[in-house]
Amino acid sequence: MRARLRQMHIDGRTYTWRAALHSVRVNGFSRRAVYVRAWGSGGKNSQKLEADLLSAPGPYVVDDGYPTPADVRAVILCGLESGWQPEQRGGTFVLSDREHGANFAAPGFQLTNPVRPGESADPTTHEAQQQG
Repeated sequence: MRARLRQMHIDGRTYTWRAALHSVRVNGFSRRAVYVRAWGSGGKNSQKLEADLLSAPGPYVVDDGYPTPADVRAVILCGLESGWQPEQRGGTFVLSDREHGANFAAPGFQLTNPVRPGESADPTTHEAQQQG
């Protein structure tokens, strides 16, 4: 099944995005993970923004795990604030917890370092802070 491309308008600019769900193991527990990809007005020829999100940990959290437009807006704004150049042709700008986690805020999600299906995720900075 192909991921559906969606559009979002922020400050008069159009961004195209998609999200794909999967799960990863973090400290022995299965967590919902979401790949978010976004492009500027140049479409897939423009510089791509990549962000991997984990569902936020915590008791009694219902993990429906698909990002809302507000969550994707937070990803795009964090990317723009961190140096993503959507008008640039080609290339990829990766948001990671290690470098950009302090600037990311979306209820229900936290930015993580890139994770692929079937891999175990390293604890993110946020989880280390909660454990320590």
